[in-house]
Amino acid sequence: MAVWALGINHTTAPLDLRGRFAFAVDQLAPTLQGLRSSLPRPPEAAILSTCNRTEIYCASDRLELAPTLDWLARSGGVSPEELRSHTYALEGDQAARHAFRVASGLDSMVLGEAQILGQMKDAVRVAEEAGALGTTLNQLFQRSFAVAKEVRTSTEIGAHSISMAAAAVRLASQLFEDLRRVRILFVGAGEMIELAATHFAAKNPKGMAIANRTLDRGEKLASRFGAEVMRLADLPARLHEFDAVISCTASTLPLIGLGAVERALKARRHRPMFMVDLAVPRDIEPEVKSLADVYLYTVDDLAAVVQTGQANRQAAVAQAEVIIDAGVQSFMHWLDQRSSVPLIQQLNAQAEEWRVAEIARARRLLAKGEDTDAVLDALARGLTQKMLHGALAELHAGDAAARERASAAIQHFFLRKER
Repeated sequence: MAVWALGINHTTAPLDLRGRFAFAVDQLAPTLQGLRSSLPRPPEAAILSTCNRTEIYCASDRLELAPTLDWLARSGGVSPEELRSHTYALEGDQAARHAFRVASGLDSMVLGEAQILGQMKDAVRVAEEAGALGTTLNQLFQRSFAVAKEVRTSTEIGAHSISMAAAAVRLASQLFEDLRRVRILFVGAGEMIELAATHFAAKNPKGMAIANRTLDRGEKLASRFGAEVMRLADLPARLHEFDAVISCTASTLPLIGLGAVERALKARRHRPMFMVDLAVPRDIEPEVKSLADVYLYTVDDLAAVVQTGQANRQAAVAQAEVIIDAGVQSFMHWLDQRSSVPLIQQLNAQAEEWRVAEIARARRLLAKGEDTDAVLDALARGLTQKMLHGALAELHAGDAAARERASAAIQHFFLRKER
């Protein structure tokens, strides 16, 4: 069984290219169907898509890395040649090691961050519900989760970790003297916005509002923080009311354009605005960054901030890698054993066929009134002869070399002494 992984992340591809391959959760099931139907043999498959990475994990009887890359390139509207220079393609133990490192937070922009594990579990759940997850990938991911748990409980990999949300608060504190005098707008109502709102709420800002496409979800989140809720359609008209804007939605197009920000700045008499775009693809047009009174940061801009404390966690990385290595070896051993499953099934089926035939023969003899001991003896001899027939035939047939090989195999399997 071949296992492979193909992906792009924050270290291999720029933000705008990553945005071409970002899949919302509700897009994953049909996207998986498209991927599987595009390959010669539909593989087991799962897609992990976050603001920092898009990764495809597959398992099949045959390795299909090149067709997988071709499909991904088509889905993002770029050529395979252009995409290839930004991707990593892994197979076998390297694919397993990568999955384990991702789940454990070792491959994240924020070393040791825990959010990726939940995102990976969501990806696996969607793949399972879509019927795309088989025995091999299920084993790979379940072992990934177990390794990640051991890494977090046995090492200090998550210690001193600074999340994207915390980094946004730190940057805002550098711009504004007192966050208690700041009005903050959160665009979206997903997990990332919930984390950001939690961090900012701890600073007791002057006001908080949540703009979301669906009011129900926005109201539910707003009620937790005593925030106002507003419709996404009202955002352009009210943008000037806020000193800070934190946005992270699943929109495929920017929600906040250059013109809207220019009008907001004019209404604010050019008081500065702090903006953080955590979305991939972007929620805020990149041209906004050129405005003199706007401080716009993307997920990639926050990289330097979240690296703070990274050196303190490097010692834990070595411990984590040892745990991961052990997990990889265990998975590969299981995968190797899986190759013997068809033969084992054939042997069991053949043995069952012999057993059924001899039992039926014995029952017929008993029904005729034959002696029970004689019937049992015939049953045992019948099974023995069937089991040994192939081995004995090999010893009497073929050339000398073939008989020698058969002799060695028979001694190994049939004449071993119990230890």
